[in-house]
Amino acid sequence: MSRDNKSPYGNNVDWSKADLQALLDKTEGWGLDNRGVYSPLACELHIGWGASTGRGATLVYEREGVMVVETTFALPKGEHVRVDRFQYGSTRSTWCIVVDGREGFRAEDRANGTFVHWLHVR
Repeated sequence: MSRDNKSPYGNNVDWSKADLQALLDKTEGWGLDNRGVYSPLACELHIGWGASTGRGATLVYEREGVMVVETTFALPKGEHVRVDRFQYGSTRSTWCIVVDGREGFRAEDRANGTFVHWLHVR
């Protein structure tokens, strides 16, 4: 069969086939989750340029130029925040901008009123 004779719809799959159903049944409880890769760290968020008091948050992910924090309050996109972390007896501060945020999807997130925010480091 040449490639010109292929169906434009890709492969035909019989989803009711017993072998395929057995395989799908094995994956029923699986989920994809990035939490747990980075050890959560308590931190304080200072919202706005002139904020003098911080609000509690949890840093759940950090890579070069990006942070993800969990809060119990919403942050508007574009807001400037300072993330203060207390490690090894000293404070480390990082200025960021909120690029996205949403309510948590998990059942425990909803029960605790958790919001997840993505921050770009300035």
